Amino acid sequence: KALRTRVQFSKLESKPLKTILVTSSIPMEGKTLVSVNLAGSFAQAGKKVLLVDCDLRKPKVHTFFKEERYPGLSDYLFDNVKFDEILRDTGLENMKFLTSGTIPPNPSELLGSLQMKKFLDFVKEKYDYVVIDSPPLVTVTDSEILFNITDGTVLIAQANKTPTETFWKTYQMLHNKNPHNLLGCVLNNFSFKSSYGYYYNYYYYYSRPEEHTEK
Repeated sequence: KALRTRVQFSKLESKPLKTILVTSSIPMEGKTLVSVNLAGSFAQAGKKVLLVDCDLRKPKVHTFFKEERYPGLSDYLFDNVKFDEILRDTGLENMKFLTSGTIPPNPSELLGSLQMKKFLDFVKEKYDYVVIDSPPLVTVTDSEILFNITDGTVLIAQANKTPTETFWKTYQMLHNKNPHNLLGCVLNNFSFKSSYGYYYNYYYYYSRPEEHTEK
């Protein structure tokens, strides 16, 4: 919920923030988990949401919902199926998802194609938010392509795993390309046990102001 709020108010302007890319520097940093939960949080807030698996190399979204990978996005972009044939239920009201589909021989070219741009324009008209899961930035150019055609990007890093130098290199690359589109970073799997008492005190203070005043 906190991430949802920060994303919603990250760009206050006339052009609405509709397509949100979630990516990371290296594999296994938790970007798919963040994508699924962020999309679900928007749906719980009453927004109409579409989660799209744009990792056309090692897709994972379908495993979260225990669904088959195909047909999916790539099959639609190749004009082999219609949109309604790849749209799937999550079991959560207001939220649908698309799997990656058949693994194509040219993922980068497909994501940078005119068909992909038309697809994004199409789903932006149908949904309040489109959350896009993508491959890591350091390994392939897919996410860099998606960064250029989406409204905002959230960069995921995992505590005690992501190399600091790699993270800053990735962050700087995105910032140099378009600082306005880089919404921020999420430090995943961070343990705050040692600071839990402080967090709890702050939470208690702000959530029970009347009791604090009385005391």
